[in-house]
Amino acid sequence: MNESSPPVGPVEAQAEIAKQLAGLEPSTRRRVIEKFVLAALGSIPWIGGFLSAVGSLKAEAAGVRQDSLQSKWLEEHESKIAALRSTLEDISRRFENLGPAIDERLQSEDYLVLVRKAFRLWDASETKEKQKYAANAVVNSAGTRVCSDDVVRLFLDWLTTYHESHFAVIREIFKTPNITRFDIWAALYGQTPREDSAEADLFKLLIRELSMGGVIRQERETNYAGQFVRRTRPTRTGDVSSTMESAFEDSKPYVLTELGKQFVHYTMNEVVGRLEGGS
Repeated sequence: MNESSPPVGPVEAQAEIAKQLAGLEPSTRRRVIEKFVLAALGSIPWIGGFLSAVGSLKAEAAGVRQDSLQSKWLEEHESKIAALRSTLEDISRRFENLGPAIDERLQSEDYLVLVRKAFRLWDASETKEKQKYAANAVVNSAGTRVCSDDVVRLFLDWLTTYHESHFAVIREIFKTPNITRFDIWAALYGQTPREDSAEADLFKLLIRELSMGGVIRQERETNYAGQFVRRTRPTRTGDVSSTMESAFEDSKPYVLTELGKQFVHYTMNEVVGRLEGGS
């Protein structure tokens, strides 16, 4: 784009960035990657405005550019462009490692719908952690089909809904199945607070929301058909406790649900592989 070039529109802007980000030799493979990149860029509303603003400011005097509100907006978004470029380049490299077997998947409209949803989430995320999980979902849903695209969309909804504190609990249960609430808290935060503290209220909220959302559950015995066996309640003897169950109870183990395991597989694992044993 030279000094006299007119401002580009959103479509041209996205195509220009896609060409820059693809960075591959002219080939069918490059066209496949560019299609993915265009889907990602098309889901982020400010991309076209950014390049349009760059084009219009090039025609202005340097002093005007430094003082204008538009130039300050551009400075803020330059860091976002750099982060977006880094994410797309990383995903492209990971696609290269998966080889041409995924090319048909990358061009399918079902997959591109997931890409658009994931990058809307990426753009709205306030932390690098969520952005990383969104990028993982994009790569892993291209390279493996453990579950349907409908379920992957549910996982992206979970990334939108849950907070990093939820993800910390999920990671602890994934690392140590059958862990208790007490051990989860000890691993994450250390010393146990009072039962009537804000910290205890927050921890109970995290466990409750993940349990109600179908991500975690208390460990339960199953029979040969995979049906959960009812627990027999022990007969109470002696005095009944006068206090309620602790937020940091230490006898009831927690595990990820099968859906929760797939969520970890798609969003928290950077190496694509099957849930059980394969790579």
